[in-house]
Amino acid sequence: MSSGMIWGIVAIAVVVLLVLVIGIYNRLVTFRNRFKNAFAQIDVQLKRRYDLIPNLVESSKAYLKHERQTLEAVIQARNQASSAMQQVSADPSNAGAMKTFLGAESALSGVMGRLFAVMESYPDLKANQTIAQLMEELTSTENKISFARQAFNDSVMEYNTKRESFPDNIIAGPFRFDAAELLQATESAEERKAPKVSFT
Repeated sequence: MSSGMIWGIVAIAVVVLLVLVIGIYNRLVTFRNRFKNAFAQIDVQLKRRYDLIPNLVESSKAYLKHERQTLEAVIQARNQASSAMQQVSADPSNAGAMKTFLGAESALSGVMGRLFAVMESYPDLKANQTIAQLMEELTSTENKISFARQAFNDSVMEYNTKRESFPDNIIAGPFRFDAAELLQATESAEERKAPKVSFT
């Protein structure tokens, strides 16, 4: 074999390797962008929920005068969850921000459950048309959040599987394609029980 032929084979091998690396890199970028887009869909629904909560609290104040502490806890938890959501929205691949967000969402779910339980004991409140409409919108939004959360987790699973598979894992490390966090429920089994709310 002549040296020219050897250099030709080496050049072809380098080009093939470079094309392979570029292809893997671009595929990882695609999967990372998919899960970031999936989180953006959750973000839209969470903002809607965060907007509905103060309206529900404000509409309930006249009926729940003796439950001021519960109402304040709801607003505080809502504000903390909203702040955590803004941080994680900036970078859904940030594991620390995701854990803070999940903790804030868990706290918000807990105080909302307490609010719903308190609301159950006020018949006039249950009969209020505005409250009933807000509750219906909130329930609809919660359903949309659940579907968006599932889509996000599916996208994260695809991305994490891709970045951990050979030969993609060779490219993922040096180019900082870090593992993404799933949106998992952080509440206890008792907290997972949905509060029963009936405005009939």
